[in-house]
Amino acid sequence: MTTKTTSTPAFRYAAVTFDCADPAELSRFYAELLDMSALYSTDDFVLLGKEGSTGLGFNRLADYRPPTWPDPVQEKQAHIELGVDDLDTAEKHLHTLGATTPEHQPGEDRWRVLLDPAGHPFCITTLL
Repeated sequence: MTTKTTSTPAFRYAAVTFDCADPAELSRFYAELLDMSALYSTDDFVLLGKEGSTGLGFNRLADYRPPTWPDPVQEKQAHIELGVDDLDTAEKHLHTLGATTPEHQPGEDRWRVLLDPAGHPFCITTLL
C-alpha cells in the first residue's frame, strides 16, 4: 500500500484592494485613519500596512465609478467595518479626513455608514 503525501501551500490573508480613480489620494485617507504607511507604491497601486500584518490596497481603475449606495445602480461590492469607542466622536474625526455621511443610515444607534473620499461605503460600529 502506497501512501500519497501532498503538501498544501500556506496561505496568508494579505490585503483587501479597493478600485478607485486616484490610489495616492485614497490611500492618504486610510493611512491617516488606520495609522498605516505605504509598503509599496506606484502611480497605479498603493499598498498600505504595517510589516507582518494585513494591509489595504488601492488600485487605479481608468473608468472608476463610485458606488451609489444605497441605490443599487452602482453596487458597493465590498466595504470594511471599523470598531470605535464613540460613534459621534469618530464620525466627526472622519469628516475632517474627507469622509462624508450619506443620508440613509440603517442602524444609527449601533453603527454608522460613511463614504470614503472615493465614494466607497464603510461602517463604524461600537459592536467591535
